[in-house]
Amino acid sequence: MSDSNDKRDRGKALARVLLKGTARGPRVPKKFADYSLEHLFGDLWQGEELSLEERSLVTCTILVALNREAEQRIHFRAANTLGLPRERIEGMITHAAHYAGWPVAASAFRVLAEVWPEDETEDEN
Repeated sequence: MSDSNDKRDRGKALARVLLKGTARGPRVPKKFADYSLEHLFGDLWQGEELSLEERSLVTCTILVALNREAEQRIHFRAANTLGLPRERIEGMITHAAHYAGWPVAASAFRVLAEVWPEDETEDEN
């Protein structure tokens, strides 16, 4: 199996985990989809420098700072699926508020409440 096919297979497997319960997004060009599966999910997300949970938290932090609500919905769910405690996401948003701004944090808390209700337990995933 070629390295590209191996990365694609690993990327597909990880994307299924991270995107579980997420509606299929808009159709994108094949080359962009290939980059996403092979490079983003098949290579970058699977590096040894950070754990999967750390990568998830970093990704969520960047999406909060950039105020990317649609992508927050996807990655907050992924963080939940990976077993990150909600309190870590809340702490990250509060921390980000002091560097990225109060409005982006307020938006992120609204998104978090939408996709990960406070009364939801980790066992319900």
